[in-house]
Amino acid sequence: MVKLTKIYTRGGDQGETSLVDGSRVPKYAPRIEAFGSIDEANAVLGIVRLHSSGIIDEMLARIQNELFDLGADLATPPLEDAHEAGALRITDDQVTRLEREIDAMNERLSPLSSFILPGGSPVAAHLHLARTIVRRAERLMVLAGQDTEINAAARKYANRLSDHLFVLSRIANENGAQDVLWKPGATRQKG
Repeated sequence: MVKLTKIYTRGGDQGETSLVDGSRVPKYAPRIEAFGSIDEANAVLGIVRLHSSGIIDEMLARIQNELFDLGADLATPPLEDAHEAGALRITDDQVTRLEREIDAMNERLSPLSSFILPGGSPVAAHLHLARTIVRRAERLMVLAGQDTEINAAARKYANRLSDHLFVLSRIANENGAQDVLWKPGATRQKG
């Protein structure tokens, strides 16, 4: 368990931060940007949970905890085998669980006839916001992976999570009844 006795350390005052192994990296490094985006998505899910209940809230509570696990995974560079066993890593089982939940939720929904605009209900709109932030984190994870190893399951988790949040937004929109559909070219001038 983490025990924090002091909130500020002054360690980042020069524009660097520490990874779990103690190495220092610039705060703008893609790995740091990625777990910063994961933290941002988690904060949005906290807002969603203020307005959700039942199965939606249960899923989001678990996902919020897993987002901290994902942040820890991203903050831990590849370690030597002796230390890797104790590292907190996202697993393929967590990715598979998201896929099962997506499939189960999607069975309740009518197929889409158009893209969906973020909106409908406040819960759905915030889920779309969290989804786009997770997509940014995923892109940053791919970028970080150009220079250093990123756990493949962590990348898959971010990819599936954005899909999960999309489908969950449709559930929050009365199983798609309140979805706001894109009308291509609806406002273009004719002529």
